[in-house]
Amino acid sequence: MAFIDYYKTLGISKTASADEIKKAYRKLARKYHPDMNPNDKEAEKKFKEINEANEVLSNPENRAKYDKYGEHWRHGEQYEQAQQQQRQRQQYSTSGFSGADFGEGEDFSDFFQSMFGSGFGRSSRGSASGKFKGQDISAELNLNLRDAAKTHQQTFEINGKKVRITIPAGIYDGQQIKLKGHGNPGVNGGPNGDLYITFNIAEDKDFKRDGDDLRTTVDIDLYTAVLGGEVNIKTLDSSVKLKVKPETQNGTTVRLKGKGFPVYKKEGAFGDLYVTFNVKIPTNLTEKQKQLFQQLKNS
Repeated sequence: MAFIDYYKTLGISKTASADEIKKAYRKLARKYHPDMNPNDKEAEKKFKEINEANEVLSNPENRAKYDKYGEHWRHGEQYEQAQQQQRQRQQYSTSGFSGADFGEGEDFSDFFQSMFGSGFGRSSRGSASGKFKGQDISAELNLNLRDAAKTHQQTFEINGKKVRITIPAGIYDGQQIKLKGHGNPGVNGGPNGDLYITFNIAEDKDFKRDGDDLRTTVDIDLYTAVLGGEVNIKTLDSSVKLKVKPETQNGTTVRLKGKGFPVYKKEGAFGDLYVTFNVKIPTNLTEKQKQLFQQLKNS
C-alpha cells in the first residue's frame, strides 16, 4: 500500500495546531460525506482517507509517533527494538559471533517488512529470537446520535474473540479509543498489539450537533409568531414547553440551557439546545381570511 501523507490529505502544514486540524477535517468531512455524495466511490474513498488522517493527527500521542516514524507510526516501539537488535547482531558478527543473523543480501528494511508483512524476519540460519509486540488493529464502530448521548455497552467480535466495551456518553464523531492488548498476538512471547476503535456518528434528522451543543429548527404558525403562545420542543430524551414571545420574527433563535449533548466524561454536565423558529405562512386562505389580512395591511 502506498504511503499516505496525512497532512497533505487534510490540506494542512506539519505545524498545524489542533484547532486547524479539527477545522480542516470538519470542512472536508462535510464535502466528501457519503450522504452528500451518494454512489460516488471516489468520494467514499476520500472520506475514509480523511477520517484516517484525522484519527492520527487529532491524537497528540499518535501524531508524535507519525511525525517520527511516518507510515510505520503504529509500530514505532517494534521499529526501535528491531533496529537495536540489528545493531547488536552486526556487533556480534564483527566480533566473531555467529548467532542468528540476516541472510545474504538481506538488509534492515527487508527484516522490518517481513516482520510486519509475512510474520517475522528469517535468516539463512534460522529465525530471530527477540520478543516483539503484536500488530495493532483498527476497527470502526457506527453509532447514532442518541446512542452517543448515553453511556452504554456494546459487544463485537475481533479476531474470533468477543470484546465488550463501555462507551461513555458524549463521545464525538471521529474520536478514537485504544483497548490495550486486544490486537494481534505478540511474536516470541511478546505482548499483544492494541485495538484502536474509531467512532462514526451518523447525522440525526432532528438535531445537529455543535460540540456539546445541539441545534434544532421548529415550525410555528403565523398566529403564534404574531400573538405569542407555547410550542412543544423535542429534546434528546423528552420534550419541553417553550414560550413564544409576541411578534417573534422568522429565524429567531432561543437557548435552552443544559438541554444539549452530554459532556464527554463529565457526569451531569450538558451543553445547550438552540431552537430556531421557522414561521410558516398560512396557505389556502378563504376569502374572509384574505379580507382580514387586507384590513391589517391597510390599518
